Amino acid sequence: MIRDTIKAAQVASMKAGDKPRTAAVRLILAKLKDRDIELRTAATTPDDDALVIEVLQKMAKQRRESIQLFEEGGRPERAADERAELEVIEEFLPAQMSEEETRVAIAAIKAETGAEGMKDMGKVMSELKARHGPQLDMSKASGLVKAALA
Repeated sequence: MIRDTIKAAQVASMKAGDKPRTAAVRLILAKLKDRDIELRTAATTPDDDALVIEVLQKMAKQRRESIQLFEEGGRPERAADERAELEVIEEFLPAQMSEEETRVAIAAIKAETGAEGMKDMGKVMSELKARHGPQLDMSKASGLVKAALA
């Protein structure tokens, strides 16, 4: 399980005395704990790995946005801190599909569902997320789906 890998990474980074990495891993574990608390009252809970991947993807997206804002704002040192955290977060995410692999998957789903225009975008996106969710950045995939359906 991914959660166990993250906990092991925390112990290893603490033993190695790597303070920035330890801080990033602790941040990940804190976000996971927050999500666990949110789900205590939920009717259904997702698979643990799916939950961890969802949290990690959200954290990675936030870091990418922060990096861009810090660079635009002339704060390269803060952007570097965010980039270091992003590297640690991405280490625990499953390998992401390349743009070409994503295009092939979209074409296959488009053919299977008979999608022809923008009105079918929701259908294609939901199927794409169901099949390849953990391996995709859905915001990038959205642009590729739009291009394929246009």
